[in-house]
Amino acid sequence: MKKSLFILIIIISFSSCKPSKSAKRKKNTPDRVEIKTDAEVATDYHIEPKETIKKRSKRRPSPEPKADQIIDYALKFEGTRYKWGGTTKSGMDCSGLVFESFRTHDILLPRISRDMAKKGTKIPLKKVTQGDLLFFKTGGRRNAINHVGLIVAIRNNDIEFIHATSSKGVIISHLNESYWQNAFEEARRIL
Repeated sequence: MKKSLFILIIIISFSSCKPSKSAKRKKNTPDRVEIKTDAEVATDYHIEPKETIKKRSKRRPSPEPKADQIIDYALKFEGTRYKWGGTTKSGMDCSGLVFESFRTHDILLPRISRDMAKKGTKIPLKKVTQGDLLFFKTGGRRNAINHVGLIVAIRNNDIEFIHATSSKGVIISHLNESYWQNAFEEARRIL
């Protein structure tokens, strides 16, 4: 009896050490990895190649020194993901980017792009400079201003502006892109 009890205890203890089917490990097989060049990544996400970013750092100083400070602050958010109502590095929307960039330099603007569009002086597009704001009517809501960008550079009549899009986060775009040309509503000078 003692012998059979001892064997029974050993069998139970060995069977309890065996992993269940749900606890078994799967083989560690890596997913397929695709390696892309910097240029391919830039195309996929509309991110500018490093060479373009380096050129931007050598942009001409604006006539308003505070504009350069505001632009430099806004550029720190480049690559930040989009978050509706966001105003931090963890998430940013278009008006939040402009609001924070100006607020950090003691210029208070409304928090919403359509309200920002009532501030400052409306200026013709051919007279814009770095630090001016561009306002847009985008998507299905083309009856009211709902998007804003901050001009960071002007080269060969190409206006570059930083803004936050819901699909790509904080990026730099060009006003000569057809989407932005069609959505453009007005430019305003705050400084």
